Order: sequence, then structure tokens, then C-alpha cells
Amino acid sequence: MDYTVIIHDAEEGGYWVEVPALPGCFSQGESMEEALRNIEEAIAVHLDALTEEGKSAPPDIGWMVARVAVPTIQTQRTAARKRPHKV
Repeated sequence: MDYTVIIHDAEEGGYWVEVPALPGCFSQGESMEEALRNIEEAIAVHLDALTEEGKSAPPDIGWMVARVAVPTIQTQRTAARKRPHKV
């Protein structure tokens, strides 16, 4: 079974990974490869626990994640133009 995962930069270095379809299922690693290996194990443990509780594995949520670049200076100028002027 495949699950969508979200990979985050960890503040202390490395990466942490979460599985949106499996609340509470997350892991970390010093490299992205290690984090992905670790989350595979975490998913397996999580699914085993669900099975032991008599629950079935939930379907993936089907998310797609993309990064969007927004020109910050232009955004600030646009926001400033939309503010009402005080007289």
C-alpha cells in the first residue's frame, strides 16, 4: 500500500516526515533517504497496531503537494496599495 508523505526540514538539521492519512505517524532522519526509510518502518508499525486493534488500513488521502514561489516585494507593494489611506 502506498501513502503520501510530507517531508519537512528539521530545525536541528535533517528531516522529519509525516503521513497525513495516518495521524500520529511520523519519523525523522539525518538525510532525506534515512528519513524515508524510517517512515516506511513507522508506517508498517502503525498499520500493524491498527490491525491488532481490529481496524483496517485507511486509504491514502491523495494529496499532491507543490512549492509555489511568490515574489515577496511585489506582494508587499500590492498589500500596501490595498490599505485605506487615512486623512
